Amino acid sequence: MTTALIITTAGINCDRELAEAFELAGSSVHLRHLNDLMAEPSIIDRYDLVGLPGGFSYGDAVAAGRITAQLMRNTIYPALVGAIERGVPMIAPCNGFQIAVQVGLLPGPDAGAVWPTSAPQPIVTLARNDSARFIDRWTRVEVPANTRCVWTRGLAASDETSLLPVAHGEGRFVPESDSVLDRLADDGRIAMRYAADDNPNGSVGAVAGICDGSGLVFGLMPHPERYTRWTQHPWWNRLAAADRQGDPPGLQMFRNAVNHAQRVAVG
Repeated sequence: MTTALIITTAGINCDRELAEAFELAGSSVHLRHLNDLMAEPSIIDRYDLVGLPGGFSYGDAVAAGRITAQLMRNTIYPALVGAIERGVPMIAPCNGFQIAVQVGLLPGPDAGAVWPTSAPQPIVTLARNDSARFIDRWTRVEVPANTRCVWTRGLAASDETSLLPVAHGEGRFVPESDSVLDRLADDGRIAMRYAADDNPNGSVGAVAGICDGSGLVFGLMPHPERYTRWTQHPWWNRLAAADRQGDPPGLQMFRNAVNHAQRVAVG
């Protein structure tokens, strides 16, 4: 059985939901505090999957995820890169996404390129929502056909079930330039978009989530870990029976990653 590492620290509050999602997908889970990992980064080498949960790490002081990201850049970035290079899928929802882009894990190097030995400067950011308000609702999402993301590739959902909950104040995806957005799209690193008529925060290109060049590291503002049972759908009791076949999209993502990690483990 695979084992997932969930990194927690002060202000993180979605770790238990993330743990349950991994467990429902068939993986065992260990929650470890960032302080432990900073003291002994090699702990990360023991795990088959990694999760950076949502929440408000260190109160989102300075900016969302900034403090946690700086701590990680200076201590465990090489260990995280080592995990990616040996095939470990990583997911970073909401505050985790904000952290991952500031650490330098996302969008990462181009497909096939070598990871830098030290954390690079971010080329995308998650800015304040264009409404300047905290958003807490469900939103419709779409997966680009050419995505290389192991978490979202092949996701099956109907128009009624292809949605995810969002809960953030700083989630507007902004690339450094139009050329960065074009490169991500051409390289299959846009892993998820908001539906054309349902962009909740004004994200450029309606980008809801991206992956690195390997397709292993997946950051997104929505919360797939909150949609692992049909009864979590906002109008689940009005869904047609045909729409509730198989797993909800959130659980499908975690199964995709756990199945990938199992294949890596057996060589």
